[in-house]
Amino acid sequence: MRTERQAVIVGGGPAGLAAAIQLYQQGVKDLLILEREHFLGGILRQCIHDGFGLTRFGETLSGPEYAHRFIQQVEDLGIEFITDCTVLDISHDRVVTAVSKAHGMIQVKAGAVILSMGCRERTRGALSIPGTRPSGVYNAGVAQSYINLQNIMVGKEVVILGSGDIGMIMARRLTLEGAHVQGVFEVQPYPSGLPRNIEQCLNDYNIPLHLSHTVVDIKGRERLEGVTVAQCDEQLKPIPGTEEYYPCDTLILSVGLIPENELSLAAGVELDPRTKGAYVDEYYQTNVEGVFAAGNVLHVHDLVDFVSLEAEALGNAAAEYLKVGTLPPCPLEVKAGQEVGHVIPQRVSGTRDFTLSLRVRHPLRDCAVVVRQNGKELLRKKMRKALPAEMIQMKLLGEKLSSTGDLEVCVE
Repeated sequence: MRTERQAVIVGGGPAGLAAAIQLYQQGVKDLLILEREHFLGGILRQCIHDGFGLTRFGETLSGPEYAHRFIQQVEDLGIEFITDCTVLDISHDRVVTAVSKAHGMIQVKAGAVILSMGCRERTRGALSIPGTRPSGVYNAGVAQSYINLQNIMVGKEVVILGSGDIGMIMARRLTLEGAHVQGVFEVQPYPSGLPRNIEQCLNDYNIPLHLSHTVVDIKGRERLEGVTVAQCDEQLKPIPGTEEYYPCDTLILSVGLIPENELSLAAGVELDPRTKGAYVDEYYQTNVEGVFAAGNVLHVHDLVDFVSLEAEALGNAAAEYLKVGTLPPCPLEVKAGQEVGHVIPQRVSGTRDFTLSLRVRHPLRDCAVVVRQNGKELLRKKMRKALPAEMIQMKLLGEKLSSTGDLEVCVE
């Protein structure tokens, strides 16, 4: 199967669906969504808890309900999609190669390629936790899939490493299913997830959160028998003599997410070492012309509503690119300064409005996020508190920008 399309969307999760709908509404109707799972919707299908949609729809929805609204629109508009389809390669000249059970080998020459592959979980191997390799050690998303999609209970006595949002949500989910969650252990001196999940998923169920702790050993042959936990110092190193053994049959890992960018690299996309996603300009275009990125493949979001809104902005920009054949240059860099972990976008034109997204490196109180250009303060946002778990967004007006001089974002 060889064909040409105006745009190919790689990934049928919340970012891909929102981008496809926005492209269609902007008059780009020759679209194709490629999704490796059997259904559209991405990770939202297994996120049966509520809390989605407050920003995007003004009401609280479960993950499947949120995804269904976009899936229904895609189907109503007649946007073509192929599921059970694995994308193998994206070339620098936007030829997408994929394989599908229904269609065999597929090669599509795209006017624009939308990268919306989402992210993956960091594994035990990435952490180099010593010990044996028994069954009973799961990433949080895998355990969530077993319970919510396959109705398979993963264990009864549970320890959770990492205070990411999925891990805390799984602490509550496992408790509701009758398991005993002994505690959530976080190597950092502050939680990794949202404050609302600490309250609703841990405190409401009397599940303890132990900061500055990590797992230093795993015991068990066929099945996990227990883990050893130790306190950590300021350099996040285990402190000898503080070890404590916890008998358990299940260890859940919620230790961070990484943008899924192997296909991006194949296309020649340059990655930001801070976000692990692409360098993009204010149009969400990468360094490869006609290749755009949004959602968790670009940078890990805290709320899916922001994923959808970002992808819709990408859809508008990609539609403009397809109609005109090019986009204005973006020569100005946006640099992450003091206490700022990363910024999106990393390049701007200096002539138009754009939304700046960022995260701070550490929890801060009574601070201000400041954007400067050529020593001049363009915007200051005062905050009572700023947390690494919460993405900060700021609107910068093009009329305040100069056409020369990089921008710096810092926290004071």
